[in-house]
Amino acid sequence: MTDSRLADLQRSLPGLRLKTEPADLEHYGRDWTRRWTPAPLAVALPDSVEEVQALVRWANANGVAVVPSGGRTGLSGGAVAADGELVISLERMNKVLGFDAVDRTLTVQAGIPLQLAQDAAREHGLQYPVDFAARGSCSIGGNIATNAGGIRVVRYGNTREWIAGLKLVTGSGELLEVGRALVKNSSGYDLRHLAIASEGTLGIIVEATLKLADPPPPTNVMLLALPSFDALMQVFAAFRARLQLQAFEFLTDRALHHVLAHGAQPPFDEAHPFYVVTEFASDEASEAEALAAFEQCMNDGLVSDGIISASDTQAAQLWRLREGITESLAKYVPYKNDVSVRISAMPAFLAETQALLGREYPQFDVVWFGHIGDGNLHINILKPDGMAQADFVADCERVTKLLAQVLQAHGGSISAEHGIGLVKKPYLSSTRSEAEIAAMRGIKAVFDPNGLMNPGKLFDPA
Repeated sequence: MTDSRLADLQRSLPGLRLKTEPADLEHYGRDWTRRWTPAPLAVALPDSVEEVQALVRWANANGVAVVPSGGRTGLSGGAVAADGELVISLERMNKVLGFDAVDRTLTVQAGIPLQLAQDAAREHGLQYPVDFAARGSCSIGGNIATNAGGIRVVRYGNTREWIAGLKLVTGSGELLEVGRALVKNSSGYDLRHLAIASEGTLGIIVEATLKLADPPPPTNVMLLALPSFDALMQVFAAFRARLQLQAFEFLTDRALHHVLAHGAQPPFDEAHPFYVVTEFASDEASEAEALAAFEQCMNDGLVSDGIISASDTQAAQLWRLREGITESLAKYVPYKNDVSVRISAMPAFLAETQALLGREYPQFDVVWFGHIGDGNLHINILKPDGMAQADFVADCERVTKLLAQVLQAHGGSISAEHGIGLVKKPYLSSTRSEAEIAAMRGIKAVFDPNGLMNPGKLFDPA
């Protein structure tokens, strides 16, 4: 530890855990994008709100930028520290602080993994219903900072809907307690919702009070094989008309190919171009409606084959075909797009986007999947062997500019659930107007007057 600033920090906070080894700097200085070379000054691992406040105040006094860090499972470069920043990891602040049976809330530290929060809710006979494949490694604080969505948004909504209150250490080191778990509160601006989806640019979320829901009913999972892309939204409409869907997820044959190569079992004897995983209550009435929807789609030529789960084990196997996609693609370090449009705009947007990608990526393996039930599509482009990484990224960014134009025409967003970060910053104006961006800059100036909180993410400093 040769930097004198760090020596001063360690003296002022003698109990602080501080990491400076190269392997630690690399590990904590990047997220799943893997596109930037990590180069943080150091990694601080506080274990209390007071230590977080002290760290932020030290950063202001020394002019050191700060990158808040959760599970670093984001895909937009929002947790990257590549320019001498102090990474503040919340991984030691991972406890359940309290449960309120009357309010049906669970209060947790921000570093707790999503899965542990879900487990804690189940111990009290309730559920925290926000869910995604990275549940074991992503953190509640990171979920809130990006307003993460996941696989059950069609039924339960995004993270935002489930945050009753939170504590935020602002860019000046002040602690704000916002929301306070009140069901009704019309006393001015709701600062809780400014912190949600702020990507660490306003401050560090250190604690959250989560709303809980009744436990989910037993469910069945159905895997559908579709003969054409055009059938996708028609199948969604047919099932949504008959059922209260818990999830409705889509993947292509290329996505299934990679998951099978990663160890999953083939679901059908024959390959099909498109697939849907949907989940619904397993009561007798819902099962009858699901089978009726399936028969309707078969008769209309919209579905070629299908499987309905007969056990929890089989349901997990069917879900693996969807949830295993990201892991199966990780070795390729794919270029990713995470976009959304209104559900009503999905048919036209999907058709236009399919044509765009087919035209612009004739030589690339393009893997599609997404949360069709909430208008969110994930597009993964895999680099061909022998192509330089810089050339690959440049070509992908060329196409992303075109995709952003399509999104703008359909009133969509360049980021559905992973934030803007570094990756999508050049395309923010396709989603937000100049006036909106100016307002966001003004908000940041109030919360972070010295511009030290996750600088360069979302938008460049003014």
